[in-house]
Amino acid sequence: MKISTNMEWRESLLIQFKETRDRTLELVKTLEKDDFVVQSASFTSPPKWHIGHVSWIYEAIMNKIDKNYEFYSKEFSEYLNSYYQQFGIPQDKSNRGIISRPTIEQIFQYFDIITQRVNQFIKSESLDNNAIRLITVGFHHECQHQELLIYDLQHLLNEQYRPIKKIEKIISSNFEQKSIQIKGGIYTIGYNGQGYCYDIELPEHKVYLDNYSINVFPVTNEQYLKFMEDGGYDSYKYWLSDGWEKVQKNEWESPMYWEKIDNEWKVRKFLGIKKLNPKEPVCHVSYYEADAYCKWAEKRLPTEAEWEKAACWNEEKQVKTIFPWGNDQPTNENCNLLESYQWGCTEVGSYPAGVSSSGCHQMIGDIWEWTTSEFIGYPGFKTGFEEYNDKWFTNQKVLRGGSFATPKMSIRGSYRNFFRLDERWLFSGFRCVDLI
Repeated sequence: MKISTNMEWRESLLIQFKETRDRTLELVKTLEKDDFVVQSASFTSPPKWHIGHVSWIYEAIMNKIDKNYEFYSKEFSEYLNSYYQQFGIPQDKSNRGIISRPTIEQIFQYFDIITQRVNQFIKSESLDNNAIRLITVGFHHECQHQELLIYDLQHLLNEQYRPIKKIEKIISSNFEQKSIQIKGGIYTIGYNGQGYCYDIELPEHKVYLDNYSINVFPVTNEQYLKFMEDGGYDSYKYWLSDGWEKVQKNEWESPMYWEKIDNEWKVRKFLGIKKLNPKEPVCHVSYYEADAYCKWAEKRLPTEAEWEKAACWNEEKQVKTIFPWGNDQPTNENCNLLESYQWGCTEVGSYPAGVSSSGCHQMIGDIWEWTTSEFIGYPGFKTGFEEYNDKWFTNQKVLRGGSFATPKMSIRGSYRNFFRLDERWLFSGFRCVDLI
């Protein structure tokens, strides 16, 4: 990405930075003081840690750009470093909630100080193309943690969380779950735009695909409930060996946050304990659960290349677009992302303006969708920030599409998210491909 270091670019970066920082503060504005220090599970982090970490990462970036940059505090760095060995030995993630110092007041003071330092850094004369690229990485890293913070807030507070913004948008849908035939052949996967992307979305490269048929919509609660009612969680025959061990060890009987109350399935959400909506995409399922459902339904999960082609390839025009609907940025009319402020999934079929040219709906927003693809670097991968995404090239599966907690600036059709196969506190679902 070629960038000129003129005043226009500086102003653009300053605006982006302010919007990103403001959104982080907005997410925690209604929390009580005691909420900030609680770590509700070993896989979550206390809200105060997220607030501190999204400031510390800019210090790490400024140190990479200017070797004379001095970190604010050794104590802060030891607590807020997530996994970057180059900056010292990180603290054990599962123990982030047992640390009382720095206090929440000190963390917010630190947040403000680093905000001022980054603003001055952007305004400095030494800002070259590489510095702009790394600072922009910081913006997107903060967006990632905004979404992770929302996952953690749901686990911590669920319906007790009070969003500062909430848009009551009544969306009704008519849908028929069917499959769309996608022509195979050579497909070029990866980011093909001129704006920002992560190093893991590059380089574009060719893959071969057979013809395949993919579902128009993600799997719904109604469809998944049939799997459960047919003994899906009771029989090993649908499950990978590791997955069946997780089912038994953790006593899984349903997706995360589902509860049977008075013999009726309900879901704990940000907006309350709600009766299960049969038309919403199933959410909070692990890769193991998605895979088991597919085996039960005599289908399979897509590869990430199959997912991307169904989302972004226009067969008639023989072009690939950044988003399913084209190259225009996301709006509240074509997808459900964080700035939609729905605080939950919408019914399938709710965004006809977001349909891909192949005919698939809701491939951006609502839920991340599991694929069968292993999270590894593309052929010819070159790291853009050492010890970042490429640190996790093992034992993870790729998800595509974003969720209702993903900031708009973060998402693209080529964006590759990744999680371990048993994780399900994220906003994750899936769609199926027909077996040949």
